Amino acid sequence: MQTVFDKILRGEIPADVVYEDDRALAFRDVQPQAPVHVLVIPKRRIDRVAAAVDSDTELLGHLLQVCRIVAEREGVASTGYRVVTNSGDHGGQSVDHLHFHVLGGRALRWPPG
Repeated sequence: MQTVFDKILRGEIPADVVYEDDRALAFRDVQPQAPVHVLVIPKRRIDRVAAAVDSDTELLGHLLQVCRIVAEREGVASTGYRVVTNSGDHGGQSVDHLHFHVLGGRALRWPPG
């Protein structure tokens, strides 16, 4: 099944891209939950964290490094930010393509949801 992220990766749907390399794409969320809300996705489809396998370890680490780069570029690295990924229905995952939310620009509450 094709997801909105697959369409963004193919250029069928526009995205406000803030970072891109050969393995990852980061773009602003269209329904931001904080002043900074960027999604970081792998270009190679993994449906969710629970679907990752041992051979995905390097890619998963790279995605977290991209989250750090995004936070620096968006100016929230020094004040703090949150990195979130949801897995499955009960985890709140809405798109079946692994993605990390980088949230910042205001004080974030805990616990979420």
